[in-house]
Amino acid sequence: MSDIQAATAEEQPDAAAPEPRHNAKRDKPRSLAADAWADLRRNKIFWVAAVLVVIIVTMAIFPSLFTSANPRACTLSRQHSGPTGSAFFGYDFQGCDVYARTIYGARASVEVGVLATLLSGVIGLIFGLSAGYFGRWVDAVLSRFIDIVLGVPFLLAAIVLAKRLSQDPQNNGVVAVIVTLGVLGWTSAARIMRSSVIAAKNQDYVAAARMLGAGPARLMMRHILPNSIASFIVVLTILLGINIASEATLSFLGIGLKGDAISWGIAISEAGPYVRVAPTPLIWPSVFLAVTVLAFIMLGDAVRDAFDPKLR
Repeated sequence: MSDIQAATAEEQPDAAAPEPRHNAKRDKPRSLAADAWADLRRNKIFWVAAVLVVIIVTMAIFPSLFTSANPRACTLSRQHSGPTGSAFFGYDFQGCDVYARTIYGARASVEVGVLATLLSGVIGLIFGLSAGYFGRWVDAVLSRFIDIVLGVPFLLAAIVLAKRLSQDPQNNGVVAVIVTLGVLGWTSAARIMRSSVIAAKNQDYVAAARMLGAGPARLMMRHILPNSIASFIVVLTILLGINIASEATLSFLGIGLKGDAISWGIAISEAGPYVRVAPTPLIWPSVFLAVTVLAFIMLGDAVRDAFDPKLR
């Protein structure tokens, strides 16, 4: 063998030698959810909102972890007394512990917000998925119905419907508020779902599944819905914060939660006439309500930005 042949043989790699695999994981394509999570991990607003949401949900489920006081133990001799070692926020006009009632008020507000959002999500999913997939006259009818519901003033319709559903004096108004907010708050989610379904049903994988014999139900549930649900969930996250604020508004007006229910809206309404005498019973429920609504809206905005490829 000549020197030239020997040098050529040395330069050629061994065919049996395995190829390096250190770039295999880096070259693997990532899904939309993986890209969104990578963006969320670098978003400080997301982590702040997530921590606040976890604290609020824990407070709603396990209020005894934050206070051992009974929120219904009220003594008039303590009316408008200042903060003490156990009552950090002082007492209201009935002598109730403001801190304990603020902590326990998170349960009703979060419960109403979550259940109303789930109801709105079910209605919006049905209308949006049907309108976007079937199109034609189905889309025209459902879209016009959505426009009619959007044209109704929300606050006026909520007042009328909630008052009608909570006429029973023994009813604390929880179910009435959930139904009211759920029936009136689904339109935005339905429109987002409709547009996402229209974009997804024209993709190649849907056409391939249709050519293989997949029926409408399988196409919607197995192929279209999983690829359209991201923006829909983001809208529901923002809607959750709006529903919590709406419940507080209805309770403040006296047509939401009532009776033995404890909520931030009721606390704000009851403390309003005495704000000049004792402002803390009004301030602290308002602060907790504002932080809760802001946390859910911030969380929804962060998730929306992460799932939107145009904002990358």
